[in-house]
Amino acid sequence: MNKIKKYAAGFTLIELMIVVAIIGILAAVAYPAYTDSVLKGRRAQGRAAVAQLLQQQERYITQQNCYLGFTTNSAGVATATSPGAACGGVTAASVPFKTFSGDTLSNSHYLLSADACPAGAGTLSVGDCVRVIATPVKADPKVGSLQMTTTGTKSCTGTSASTDPKLCWP
Repeated sequence: MNKIKKYAAGFTLIELMIVVAIIGILAAVAYPAYTDSVLKGRRAQGRAAVAQLLQQQERYITQQNCYLGFTTNSAGVATATSPGAACGGVTAASVPFKTFSGDTLSNSHYLLSADACPAGAGTLSVGDCVRVIATPVKADPKVGSLQMTTTGTKSCTGTSASTDPKLCWP
C-alpha cells in the first residue's frame, strides 16, 4: 500500500513575515513620495490663487484707482487695511476678493492676504503697489508663504527659499 502524506494548506510563519517585510519596505518608500506629491499639488493651488488675486487687484485698481490691502484670519474672514475707506469705501465686512484657495473655505489649503510691497520695491504704498500673500493652512516648512507683487517679484518664506527657489515658483 502506498502511504500518501497530506500537507496542511496555508502559509508558514516565515512566508508571512517575508510578505510583511516586503509591504513595510514598499510603504516606507511610497509614503514620503505620496506626501511630497500632495504638497506639490497644494503649492500649485496656492500659486494659482495668488495669480487670481493679483488679477482681481488689477481689475480693482482700474475701478478705484488704488490697490486694496487686507488680512485674513484663520476662519477666512477678511479685514480691510489701509487705504480702506479711502479706496472705494471698503469696510472690514466688504472685501470684494476671494480670500482662500480652492473651491470652498473648508477645502482650502491657503488663506490669502494683501499688503504694501516690501521696501525692496521702493517707497510705494499699498495704493501704488500690492504684495499678495498665500499663507498655508497646514504647515509647509520648505516653502512657507507664497508671495507675489504687482511689480512681478515672486518669493516665499520657507526654509528652502534660498537653496531651492524652484520649489516655490517653478
